[in-house]
Amino acid sequence: MAIKSFNIDQDVYARFSGFCKENGISMSKQVEIFMSSQVEEEPTARAEYLRKLDRLRKGKFISVNSFASRYGLEK
Repeated sequence: MAIKSFNIDQDVYARFSGFCKENGISMSKQVEIFMSSQVEEEPTARAEYLRKLDRLRKGKFISVNSFASRYGLEK
């Protein structure tokens, strides 16, 4: 295992970190899976990454037709 350093937008990092914490997943493992999925000839990492994305997409979400009206922001 190697430690690497990347320049990442602070806001993106903070949001992804929060996302990982909320979903109980390892941020570094998600980055590793993503990178592997981009370079591997065999799509095993890509398949694992897509399965996790699919699971997250099927999460508990609320339907909002108009954000402004739902949260009283209409003018």
